[in-house]
Amino acid sequence: MEYKGKNILITGGTGSLGRGLTKHIINHHQDINSLLIFSRDERKHAQMVQDFPKSEFPQIKFIIGDVRDKERLIRVFHGIDYVIHTAAMKDVHTAEDNPDECIKTNIGGAQNVIEACLQNNVQRVVTLSTDKACAPNSLYGATKLASDKLFIAANNIRLNNPTKFSVVRYGNIMGSSGSVIPFFLKKKKDDGVLPITDPNMTRFSISISDGVKMVIYALENAWGGEILIPKSTSYRIMDVANAIGPNCDKPIIGIRPGEKIHEEMISSSDSFYTYDLGTHFSILPPQPLWDLEDYIKTFNAKKVIKGFRYDSGNNDKWETIDSLKLLINVD
Repeated sequence: MEYKGKNILITGGTGSLGRGLTKHIINHHQDINSLLIFSRDERKHAQMVQDFPKSEFPQIKFIIGDVRDKERLIRVFHGIDYVIHTAAMKDVHTAEDNPDECIKTNIGGAQNVIEACLQNNVQRVVTLSTDKACAPNSLYGATKLASDKLFIAANNIRLNNPTKFSVVRYGNIMGSSGSVIPFFLKKKKDDGVLPITDPNMTRFSISISDGVKMVIYALENAWGGEILIPKSTSYRIMDVANAIGPNCDKPIIGIRPGEKIHEEMISSSDSFYTYDLGTHFSILPPQPLWDLEDYIKTFNAKKVIKGFRYDSGNNDKWETIDSLKLLINVD
């Protein structure tokens, strides 16, 4: 895929993944024409400008905007070649308390991005999903599932438009804001109490660098309509707590609305369309616009067995207390 002279835009670009993508693109593709960081958070814009000053990074342009504003997106997407859509309302509990706001951003915003891409003949689009979109029991997960469906279906309505839409789905980014690790670190410092929702709870985990690699892979290799899922490690919530605060109190408080004991990334219903590509899985659209046999041959893809499930509790790759200490950098 060509980067030279191209214009790339990242929605939600001031977030942790957006920053990681920015670093990767600037370090590996200095011959791009521009990289647009689109976000509604002016404070994060100001912080990120300090890390990427215009004098050193003239390709980077910072644009204030909200994915809820379709007209703004249509104007900003003019001349853009590749879009990476990371903007979303992501906190499970905030979404439960503010469902209408979550729907406006995660579903309405997704449709706005799609329409802006189609109107501007954007070549490639990758949107970020979450394990919570698989068999969702939270509003956040349900909105992200709807978003996934919209982006996949967009390939069928593009007609002669060149745009290819694909989805990347993965679990928690290790140490990202709002995740359990910074929460536990703060609680350890404040009062030495680490509340545990359920001692059997597990989660998928991925580093920012691996998340960036998966997005870039999708941008460069997706044929349109796939949900790409990296093979990730899992961790047990009790192992995280014991890695951070082995001597802290750990009261059991019970799971909160919208939470699961284990997260899924591939359900048994998805297994009929899921292929193993070695380092990752690919859930294909039921009616792809390209030749399935060509896809299988190109990626050496192997169909998973019927009923296959990929969840954080049945994983074969696990973080240990010792490996978590190293990742979290616990003293």
